[in-house]
Amino acid sequence: MKMRKRLLEATREHLKSHVTKHVTNVEVMLTNPIAIPEHTDIMAAIEAELAHISDYHDKLEVLELYFKNE
Repeated sequence: MKMRKRLLEATREHLKSHVTKHVTNVEVMLTNPIAIPEHTDIMAAIEAELAHISDYHDKLEVLELYFKNE
């Protein structure tokens, strides 16, 4: 496998896994908000997670748009 393709695939999987992680965090907060005692401001915590999702999702879109596999 060419190095370029491996790097693109690794980056894609890395970004997708971060999206999944932060989506999971939001789901946990929505289904059981008292399970995370250090998050007293649940709305701010959800907003922070959404910002992370947006960041990684945007990076994934840029990767797909500008760096296609051959």
